Amino acid sequence: MKIWNSLRLTLLAMLTLASIATAAAPPEATHSDHQAERLFEQVFEQWVALSPMWQTQLGRDTNKGQWDDISPAANTRAHHLYQQQLEQLQALDTDSLSPANQLNRRLLINQLQTNIRHYRWRNHSYPVNQMFGWHSHIPAFLINSHTIQNEADIAAFIARLHGVAPLIEQLIKHLQHQAEQGILAPSFVYPLVIQDSRNIISGAPFTATAISATDGAAKPSPLWQHFTQQLDGLALPQAKEKRYLNAARDALLNSVEPAYQNLIQTLTTQERASDTRAGVWKLPQGDDYYRAKLKAITTTEFSAEHIHQMGLDAVARIHQEMKQLQKTIGYKGDLSAFFNHLKQDPALYYANTPQGRQDYLADTRSIIADIKQLLPDLFGRLPQAELVVKAVEPFREKSAGKAFYQSPAQDGSRPGIYYVNLHDLSAMPRYQMQALAYHEALPGHHMQIAIAQELTNTPAFRRHSHYTAYIEGWGLYAEKVPQELGLYQDPYADFGRLSFELWRAIRLVVDTGLHHYRWSREQAIDYFVEHSPMTREDATREVERYIVLPGQATAYMVGLLEIEKLKTKSQRLLGNAFELKAFHDIILGSGALPLNTLQEQVDTWISSINAQQQ
Repeated sequence: MKIWNSLRLTLLAMLTLASIATAAAPPEATHSDHQAERLFEQVFEQWVALSPMWQTQLGRDTNKGQWDDISPAANTRAHHLYQQQLEQLQALDTDSLSPANQLNRRLLINQLQTNIRHYRWRNHSYPVNQMFGWHSHIPAFLINSHTIQNEADIAAFIARLHGVAPLIEQLIKHLQHQAEQGILAPSFVYPLVIQDSRNIISGAPFTATAISATDGAAKPSPLWQHFTQQLDGLALPQAKEKRYLNAARDALLNSVEPAYQNLIQTLTTQERASDTRAGVWKLPQGDDYYRAKLKAITTTEFSAEHIHQMGLDAVARIHQEMKQLQKTIGYKGDLSAFFNHLKQDPALYYANTPQGRQDYLADTRSIIADIKQLLPDLFGRLPQAELVVKAVEPFREKSAGKAFYQSPAQDGSRPGIYYVNLHDLSAMPRYQMQALAYHEALPGHHMQIAIAQELTNTPAFRRHSHYTAYIEGWGLYAEKVPQELGLYQDPYADFGRLSFELWRAIRLVVDTGLHHYRWSREQAIDYFVEHSPMTREDATREVERYIVLPGQATAYMVGLLEIEKLKTKSQRLLGNAFELKAFHDIILGSGALPLNTLQEQVDTWISSINAQQQ
């Protein structure tokens, strides 16, 4: 099970690093440099070879009809591969490498050491959860990553449908093995994932019980609808199209449906054995596991106690900033009353109707189009990959998060996707939509991830590396960037930006509260509602996310504070020589980095600017 998670972390996980380091490289690479660079590429290709799904996400056609092997044996093979690769990297003659390749080697060694350390925790995650579980990842992958452009792609799609049964069988065995060790998700998870699983096998060709509201006909299941639409777009001869439709229907009915029924049965059984304890402290060696997660996610040595206090301090600071903005808006009550006003004023929300959903999408696209035109004022390097805005698919919208981003294919065959969850528009207020779009799309995740993938003078493993504190810290910083362009003209929208910063500060408190201080789910929800303008329903969804993804939520504010600290330091040391566009290009120009390495990059840039001034 962990192999895909590990590789996915390596995928989402290793995005790039080169501009400064490359600039420091000697004019001619040495024999040792060539040897190291061949090894870097070999390591990356060995990782990719382990994962047919990653190959598809990279835009490759190799093994396109296969799923990843998520068996314990495959996980162990990956672990041994990491150990072998580490030995090869450690054997390189470091002194004869260019500065760029010394940095490449160090980062790759750190990534492998992290993977090797976390082998101990390979059974501690929740592989079926309401956020990113395998039950929803399978259809989402087939719909959004497996492109269908020719008959070979059709055959590979059908092969993957047939492969769902053995894949889910591996997943069920893993869930059962976890249960034997006392590792079960909290009880609230099961109704959500069971319903999502039922949604996958509801409607044609599985059942005729799902009825379309428009024409009264049987509503197609998500996979069937997607496949038939893709087939229509190819304009095949009728006989050939019918043959492919029959083959896909057979795979859905004889592989996908029984596999999901078995998964639902397993989850129903495990639900009866689950309990309401929320934190991972309840797992075997759970406290050690949480410490390991915090270290890996924040790329710092911060303790849970330190992170918790960072959150409390940030909440107090942001509340004061909110009170000042509240005066600008002209609201007379206290902050708590203003929070209630934000939750209840219908003018601040779209109508919870199909038209309201269309309006939200249209306005979001307009926000992105507006800032896209202004980005050259603040960035020297811009992404080439296209970006589209989509609503979260109905089969997973009830349990998915507020919004999220899917990276583009490296070869340009698939755009980056900004997903917004429009299931309940009462959880998507107008005053937050600007900050949300800036975080997930531009100048946030799409800009950072697409630029990283497009860097040409860096090893492939760095163009696809993932350091959560850097990536999410940039996303949160990106919510503030439009202030430089005067785009928060509506004080409510600026308050929405502050509410998002508050949201991330609360995450530090709540995540550590759940997993270190042993808060209950209800205690965490109460804290959220009391200290933010979030509705209880929205706060519940947020807290449930932190429960199944321990430590992940701490990355945002930790990363933001580091980027802001580096900006302040650069302004102080460079004075009039400081240029915001150049600073942004330094932050983004090397791809995702551990925070300590990011600091080194900025320090090198500051020194180079100062040297030029002398």
